[in-house]
Amino acid sequence: MNFEKLNINTKLKNKINEFGFRDLTPIQEIGIPEILKGKDVVGQAETGSGKTLAFCIPILDKIRLDKGLQVLVITPTRELCIQVTDVFKDFGKNLGFKATSVFGGVNIVSQINNISDSHIVVATPGRLLDHINRRTIEFKSIGVLVLDETDKMLEMGFIEDVERIIHNLPRNRQTLMFSATIPEEVYRIGRKHLKNPSIFRTKSFVDSDKLNQRYYDIFKQNDKFSLLLHLLKNSTSNLAIVFCATRKETDIVEKNLRRQGINASAIHGGMKQNKRLKSLDRLKRQKTDVLVATDVAARGLDIKNVSHVYNYDVPKTPKEYIHRVGRTARAGKNGDAVTLLTSRDHDNFRRVQSDKKLRIEQANFPRIKKVQFFR
Repeated sequence: MNFEKLNINTKLKNKINEFGFRDLTPIQEIGIPEILKGKDVVGQAETGSGKTLAFCIPILDKIRLDKGLQVLVITPTRELCIQVTDVFKDFGKNLGFKATSVFGGVNIVSQINNISDSHIVVATPGRLLDHINRRTIEFKSIGVLVLDETDKMLEMGFIEDVERIIHNLPRNRQTLMFSATIPEEVYRIGRKHLKNPSIFRTKSFVDSDKLNQRYYDIFKQNDKFSLLLHLLKNSTSNLAIVFCATRKETDIVEKNLRRQGINASAIHGGMKQNKRLKSLDRLKRQKTDVLVATDVAARGLDIKNVSHVYNYDVPKTPKEYIHRVGRTARAGKNGDAVTLLTSRDHDNFRRVQSDKKLRIEQANFPRIKKVQFFR
């Protein structure tokens, strides 16, 4: 099915064509018609599945210019908040709709001014509660609530905040809930706040035909960065994502890469807001060759043209591994997922390998030039 067959605003169709979208992804094909009917929805979908457009398109078709703030989207991270807002802005601009991001770490006064004439607010829970407590946001016309990356909000401990926010919303609304996984707690939230929802899932798997998965067993801990640098310089074609376990390690790896002439940017939750925004902007304008990130900061971001994923620190579970490596080998393209092992990574790697569907082959250790790693 393609977008031309959808019964939506012609201006919206023209904007979709302008961005080069033709065929609907599975979650869009299932979800958009249900949302257009006004149904509550629970959708399981991986990053990159097209879920943001799956709710943005029908929402933009349904809301009105003369009714003020009608849509609230709650996201777990600032980065995802900005990305979702940008999609609403891109597709809603020629319809006259205004979308605003609401998140912490920036001046609240400008947000207050922007909220006052917005049709759509995309927010992180903490800053939104701040606006509620200050009475600087009015929910009486809210007709649609979207909970994006609900499982991540659970993991990050935001669900009590989300419950407090929902308590302030009109009961007569449409609620859409999207999640990469749907554990029992997510179902509980759905049963509590959604009315007879349509529930659908898209396939979550690693395509072994398109994805080359390999690992390097590194004898000396000091060789890990030298190997990463060698692979980035000699075996990496397009954008690479390097995943680290901690904010501190993310900063250290990014600084060392830049010291070695690699065009790298970092994203993690401890960065000052202007630095995070700068990294996101560099990504969007394709001015970065290597993104160094923690799982939390990168979760939900739809990052294009990723040819390689490097696990500089090994994830703790098969689920986390699949989330990471699923960022490459998309849209029919090949991709590489490379895991760098030292002795301290073996326990985590054994847990990852317990998923027998994963085929991660050991690679021969190449001849590398050893470089100094500054901590």
